[in-house]
Amino acid sequence: MTTYVRACGLSELEEDTPKRVELDGTPVSVVRTEGEVFAIHDICSHANVSLSEGEVEDCQIECWLHGSAFDLRTGKPSGLPATRPVPVYPVKIEGDDVLVSLTQES
Repeated sequence: MTTYVRACGLSELEEDTPKRVELDGTPVSVVRTEGEVFAIHDICSHANVSLSEGEVEDCQIECWLHGSAFDLRTGKPSGLPATRPVPVYPVKIEGDDVLVSLTQES
């Protein structure tokens, strides 16, 4: 059974602006974009940098340090220097609550 925990309120999320949360000690970036809400591991796989400090565009989050972008749906990088994906997590919305499961989708 998948367990979900509250990450934040839907009303707290600005379009295309990542929000960093910590769930059970795991850093997660929650992003509202293109009518959906995504949760992705907040640490770049190339460098120990918070992805939530980067920009969101075309359903990707960019690492501000070296420019690698990660697909919010799959966690896969779209360009160098990152070559390894980052985990993405299941999200569900209940009322104004954004719930995230730390069970990885990918």
